[in-house]
Amino acid sequence: MISRMKTAFMDGISRQSLFMVCLAALLVLPVSGAALAASDWKPLTERLTADGFSREAIAALFARPEVFFEPDTMAGKLRALIRSRSPDATAITEALRKAYRREYLNPLSIARARAFLIDNRTLLEQITSRYGVPGEIVVAIFLVETHLGKSTGNRRVFNRLASMARITDLDIVRPHLDASLFTPENEAFARRRCREKSDWAYSELKALLLLAAQDGIDPLTFRGSTYGAIGLCQFMPSNVFLYGIDADGDGRIDLFTKPDALHSIANYLRGHGWREDMDRSDRQRVIFAYNHSRVYADTVLEVAEKIQVDGRRDPPVR
Repeated sequence: MISRMKTAFMDGISRQSLFMVCLAALLVLPVSGAALAASDWKPLTERLTADGFSREAIAALFARPEVFFEPDTMAGKLRALIRSRSPDATAITEALRKAYRREYLNPLSIARARAFLIDNRTLLEQITSRYGVPGEIVVAIFLVETHLGKSTGNRRVFNRLASMARITDLDIVRPHLDASLFTPENEAFARRRCREKSDWAYSELKALLLLAAQDGIDPLTFRGSTYGAIGLCQFMPSNVFLYGIDADGDGRIDLFTKPDALHSIANYLRGHGWREDMDRSDRQRVIFAYNHSRVYADTVLEVAEKIQVDGRRDPPVR
């Protein structure tokens, strides 16, 4: 069942198969009143229906009281994108770099990461052997993503993705942004990026529904990051199908379990070009694919290097 679902997702699921999967998963959910008027979600529910989801199942899902429109998701994303093009971009980057250093390169965080690497040496050796990714790189990403699994996010992922997908035009989210943020020079950029992020969120929302159907899980129970990443490794839902690994062999990819999450991190890096003989700039490029931030990639590499240096009496996993 899992292999069929993964293949179907990557190859493009037919309208009929998508209908049948989601009908079975969603019609069993309770309905107890809408948090928003039906018309607020109508453009999104119509789009999902046009893509093959059951109209009745989708209507029932969006009518549940847990479903809320959360515009701060798109507002925050657009704010960051616009500011990245502003004259203050360099200062913003440096402030972020300092914050990352305080959070992840302090002695306590490094010591915890090193201890995790040593305690999980056997698992990490298996991962390195299978994917060619050093254990200290996997642990560094694990640290920066979720503090070694302690902070996986408490946002309702369905709401985050549905809200972004619903905001197909800048004017929908404009009331939630400071008017001074917009200038004649960045207006067109903001509109384009809003539409692109809406389309991206819509694809991830469909993947979330498919993941819930595959595993027989209520799609509203997924909790994750501000932008919808889930699990110990903070994968977007589509990446569960593309790079998720059932490492413990229980027949299910569960990114809230350590073996599946760590194997999946390494598989993602290998899938984005990781090779054993890469130099630092190539490593940075691959890690950048995991999180599109130069500061993030630099921090991961620094954490990995410190784990190596600090553990010379216990050579790091290679």
